[in-house]
Amino acid sequence: MEPQLSHQVADSVATVVIRHPARRNAMTAAMWRSLPPLLDRLARAPEVRALVLTGEGGTFCAGADITSLQGAPEEPQQLAVAAEEALVAFPKPTVAAVRGHCVGGGAQLAVACDLRLAEEGSRFGVTPARLGLVYPASSTRRLAALVGPSTAKYLLFSAELIDTGRALRTGLVDEVLPEGGLDARVAELTGVLASRSQLTQAAAKEFVNGRADRDGHWAERARGNGEAAEGVAAFLERRQPRFTWSVSASG
Repeated sequence: MEPQLSHQVADSVATVVIRHPARRNAMTAAMWRSLPPLLDRLARAPEVRALVLTGEGGTFCAGADITSLQGAPEEPQQLAVAAEEALVAFPKPTVAAVRGHCVGGGAQLAVACDLRLAEEGSRFGVTPARLGLVYPASSTRRLAALVGPSTAKYLLFSAELIDTGRALRTGLVDEVLPEGGLDARVAELTGVLASRSQLTQAAAKEFVNGRADRDGHWAERARGNGEAAEGVAAFLERRQPRFTWSVSASG
């Protein structure tokens, strides 16, 4: 199989799969380049209300395929950071579904998602110290904000892999599922996310990610769009709300 990113949309959830089984789903230069435009298309698709990033088979992503990056016109880290930032900017909830190794650039991608669910037995590592690389400043800050300065330093200084227990304790992952339970839980969670208000989610995502200058923007979006009225009506009528506002159309 040629290395590629594949995707499908079902039940309002887009699933992007990293496929490069010959190298444990390592990202080639072409795969790094293809992720931002793919995410842009999915962000603009009104039928998509949440996104899952995962790997083919029993591995999430072993990082960058160094052999494919030799001679690339861009620096390998530039490719990874551009893909990472595209994930961060994706305006709908994103979930990394992790099995097996989530290492190097794979960990970068997982950390760039909003939530991370992992199957028991998965392993995580941030490994530039093995290659003598300087980890990008934006990626370092994002990792430290997620797991705290001490754990970020441990991962970056040592380049050692940690198990799901430590990943859960330090906040690197949000849930750990028993073997065979990951897919069902991801489907359950993304079903919940897809049913909630995109207006609330998009505003919250920007605020949590550090945008402090958009209160007016989101207040204007919220004014008279019917989301709050529908939420209150559904609560009083004891039914599930039917939120229709779409970030794809409204920005």
